[in-house]
Amino acid sequence: MTFNKSKTVKWGEEPKLGWREAMYLPAIASGLATALRHVFAGKTTTRQYPEVEPVIPPNYRGVHRLNRDEEGRVKCVACYMCQTACPANCIEIIASPAPKDDPYWKDRDKFPQTFTIDELRCIYCGMCEEACPVDAIELTSIYDLTGYTRKELVFDKEKLLSIYDATSKTGKDPVRTNRGALGPASEEAATASQGPPPPGRGSHG
Repeated sequence: MTFNKSKTVKWGEEPKLGWREAMYLPAIASGLATALRHVFAGKTTTRQYPEVEPVIPPNYRGVHRLNRDEEGRVKCVACYMCQTACPANCIEIIASPAPKDDPYWKDRDKFPQTFTIDELRCIYCGMCEEACPVDAIELTSIYDLTGYTRKELVFDKEKLLSIYDATSKTGKDPVRTNRGALGPASEEAATASQGPPPPGRGSHG
């Protein structure tokens, strides 16, 4: 079997720099020309924030929330998938076995006794919600995250559940909750005014 390298691989050559390019003079001149063009001919845009809030695209990844199931319980099953997938190590879960004599937890093996997320360490990559097998953790469209101390921005289980309650009542559910067959925010992102469409992903339960 022969492999035709010329048809499948395009080989590039390292550009040769002259003395002008080595001193970055053309790059500096080009940058200054672009800046001056925007100063004199560019269209200025002023956003009256915070009086006028920005339009957030449907696939925006903001502050986390923990979802509830149909019975109002925390949807998390304490499988540690999100904690394992998190590249910033900002999620900490302590699991407890579900009481077998309690009919409220008869369909669960365990549940999160504690669930904390350090919102300051988080890089908002969305890998936690991608890894969750039961769609218990999601990133909302809440972007204005402030606090006086670092401790205030370490969200526990009760805080994350309260964010779910608040976003559910205001109708600001993440569109990933009811995702389409093409992936998170598939239908909404097609008509969104800002932001690129999310990466494709097959549907799962």
